[in-house]
Amino acid sequence: MISLNDFLLFAFASLMLNITQGNDMLYVATRSTSQGIKAGIVSSLGIMAGCLVHLLAAVVGLSAIIANSAIAFSVIKYLGAAYLFYLGIKSILSKQNLFRVNEKMEKKSLPKIFQQGVITNVLNPKVALFFLAFLPQFIHPEKGNTAVQILLLGSWFNFSGTAVNIVVAVLFGKLGNWLSDKQWFVKWQNKITGFLLIVLGLKVALSSRK
Repeated sequence: MISLNDFLLFAFASLMLNITQGNDMLYVATRSTSQGIKAGIVSSLGIMAGCLVHLLAAVVGLSAIIANSAIAFSVIKYLGAAYLFYLGIKSILSKQNLFRVNEKMEKKSLPKIFQQGVITNVLNPKVALFFLAFLPQFIHPEKGNTAVQILLLGSWFNFSGTAVNIVVAVLFGKLGNWLSDKQWFVKWQNKITGFLLIVLGLKVALSSRK
C-alpha cells in the first residue's frame, strides 16, 4: 500500500495543482458570481462527479485510448467546447434576472446546474490526460494493486479539488451578492456570464494533447 510519506507528498502536490486557476475553477467562479453560492457549490459537486467518471475511465484504460487517439481526443474536446458555447449563447439570449429567481425555481434548477457541471467536466479530455500524466508518478506496483492505488489517489485529488472549488464558490458568491446591488451588473449579468462561458469554450477548443 502507499506509504504515508508518498501520500503526504501527493496530497501537497494535489492541493498546489488544484489552487492553480483552471477551467473548473473559472466555471465555478462564473456560476457563483451570476447565480449565487449555492449554484457554485452544486456546480462543484457536478464537477466532482465528472472527475469520478474520468478516474474510473483511467482505471479501466479508456483514458489511455483517448491519450493515444487524436480523433477520440478531438471529438470529446469539440463536444465539450460546443456545450460551453451553447450555455454561453443561451445565457446571453436569456431575459431572466438570475438574482431574482424564486425558491421554487431555484430548487428546480439546481439538478440542472449539477448536470451541467458533470457534462462540462466529462467533455474535457484534458482531465483524462491529466490523470494519466500525474497519477502514475505516485503509483508503485510493488506496493500493491495499481487499480486500488489509482482509485485512492484519484479520489483524494478529486476531494481536494472539490474543496478548493467550494471555497471559490463561496468567495465569488459573496462577490456576486455585492454586485447584485449594482444596476449595471444586474442589467448585463447574463451577457457577462455568457461571454465568460464562451471564452471557456474557446479555451477548451484550442487545447492540445500536450
